[in-house]
Amino acid sequence: MAITEERPEILELESGDTSASTGAFARPTHASGWRAWVFTVDHKKIGIMYGAVAMFWFLWGGIEALLIRAQLFTPNGTVLTAEQYNQIFTMHGTTMVFLVVMPLAAAFANYIVPLQIGARDVAFPRMNALGLWIFVFGGIFLNLSWFLGGGPDGGWFAYAPNTGVTYSPGAGMDFYALGLQIAGIASLVGAINLIVTIVNMRAPGMTMLRMPVFTWMILVVQFLLLFALPVITVALILLSFDRTFDANFFNVAMGADPLLWQHLFWIFGHPEVYILILPSFGIVSETLPVFSRKPLFGYSVIVISGAAIGFMGWGVWAHHMFVSGLGPVGVAAFSATTMFIAVPTGVKILNWIATMWGGNLKFTVPMMFSISLVAMFTIGGLSGVMHSVAPADTQQTDTYFIVAHFHYVLFGGALMGLFAGMYYWWPKAFGYKLGESLGKWHFWLLLLGFNMTFGPMHIVGLQGMARRHSRYGPEDGFDFWNAVVSIGAFVILIGMIIFAVNIVRSWLGYKAGTVPQEPADPWDGRTLEWAIPSPTPEHNFDYVPVVTDVDDFWHKKYQPDENGKLRKIADGNEIAQKGDQHPHLPSPSYWPIVLAAALPLIALGLIYNLWLAGIGLVLMLGAMYGWSLEPATDPDAGHGDHGEDHPTAGDDPEAGGNALVDASGEEAPSV
Repeated sequence: MAITEERPEILELESGDTSASTGAFARPTHASGWRAWVFTVDHKKIGIMYGAVAMFWFLWGGIEALLIRAQLFTPNGTVLTAEQYNQIFTMHGTTMVFLVVMPLAAAFANYIVPLQIGARDVAFPRMNALGLWIFVFGGIFLNLSWFLGGGPDGGWFAYAPNTGVTYSPGAGMDFYALGLQIAGIASLVGAINLIVTIVNMRAPGMTMLRMPVFTWMILVVQFLLLFALPVITVALILLSFDRTFDANFFNVAMGADPLLWQHLFWIFGHPEVYILILPSFGIVSETLPVFSRKPLFGYSVIVISGAAIGFMGWGVWAHHMFVSGLGPVGVAAFSATTMFIAVPTGVKILNWIATMWGGNLKFTVPMMFSISLVAMFTIGGLSGVMHSVAPADTQQTDTYFIVAHFHYVLFGGALMGLFAGMYYWWPKAFGYKLGESLGKWHFWLLLLGFNMTFGPMHIVGLQGMARRHSRYGPEDGFDFWNAVVSIGAFVILIGMIIFAVNIVRSWLGYKAGTVPQEPADPWDGRTLEWAIPSPTPEHNFDYVPVVTDVDDFWHKKYQPDENGKLRKIADGNEIAQKGDQHPHLPSPSYWPIVLAAALPLIALGLIYNLWLAGIGLVLMLGAMYGWSLEPATDPDAGHGDHGEDHPTAGDDPEAGGNALVDASGEEAPSV
């Protein structure tokens, strides 16, 4: 059946502009080896590099966590001094939030979203590369403080005026303020790019309510980033002006309000919680249906709930400030909103459980991590609702009960979901699966260590153990549970070592031929990324897919028979797109990395010498000028198909919905 009348005849998926090359600024366009990665603008390689760098910082932040637990293993610990402890716990929180969980989510967003919406790349490929390298240099800059006088010591929340020069005279907080501004630029660049990509580059027929849930959650997150990051940026700029230019934005002696920072930080900080968790909600919404062998229960309700969480997240920030003297009206209002936001989250949990209920469950490693997210996040969510009760919150504030709560949300929720995504999409990215046996060892050790570490923190918190203290006395009675917590942290370490072994062992086995090459659709997936070969070709899709339903790829494999029962009519690996259409792709560029490198140079100049900032500014402007003159596509590549229509995947019923129809209406060979 011809479908060319039901869709646009010309479907261009070009990225970037078509400006011509200009002599001196033309650059190599056939990068290979390490240059193929460093200069790439391919969204898939950029996603992989986001993930690799984030896992490096996960190792770094984990070492910081182990130092904290070594200090608190026994009463009156001597592993760290009080000053070192302040720096370690500040950088642990900052690293995990801004350099681990956020970029891991960006890794999945960059790699998976264009595949799920049927696009060949993101809207602005070089801007995508710029975001990656700004993140890389921002993380390096932030951690340079360790080698230049000591790390930040004001907590990851950096409450002013405690973080002013009076109480924090070293350069550590300058690195914090400027480093997070650099990292924030990376997130803003990525947010704009992904919003434009999702809104404008969806395949024909993919309406908003046919998009995969993961893509939906990423879209909500990008809007949260777009509006939340400017708030923390304003706060950081004010703090930088106080510290660098003797301003008085947080100087109480000059009439400043000490709550100004808290309001600015938490107006950003609570949407930030959903920035961290919603990508994992999206991942779980993809994996549970696949391994339950059922459609996602209540697709539209889950989508609306995710959007509602993003919207309502703006109205709960002051529950972090119940002990700051807001007054009864403010406390009552934010207590109510904190209760209300639990509703859409609870709806998601009930829908996930309903998805598994009665399903043919397959307990793969991604499935086990997904189920653990549902369970662990429920625990964290219940303790979170407790904080909507102001008297209870007043007792729990600044105790280890709070530490337990947000780790159940962010480790038990966000990180467990991200690990589910790693195991689930690993064959799509690399062509082979991670080992199932080692993966289960990784899962069980991580789950055991996680609950050993953060479960007892509820107890010592209710017993009165204050957070952020570098030691406690034997008379306090906290020693037993702190020993359990510290042992649990080292169990997590063992689990992560097994994960690293699994990666290396699987890669070596794949190279040696003992680990098999996976087909395009190894999990019997439901969404479009499983409709192309594994690992993903450079150009993603040979033909532009036409979408007719939610989980369109699954519906091309399964159709109801005469009795209304679903029957498998096609194998996903057989109908996966194959071939090489030689599409236009943006060529590599080194200007994004040059531009990104200029930002930490400017920041160092603001701390130490303004001449250095001037050098960085010149480098930045030069990089912007060079970028503006380079071509969008490879000038040396053949352009025989320039301006021609990209073929589009149709759905001929006689071919199981998998015929390919080009723009002229002629039927191409079925794949």
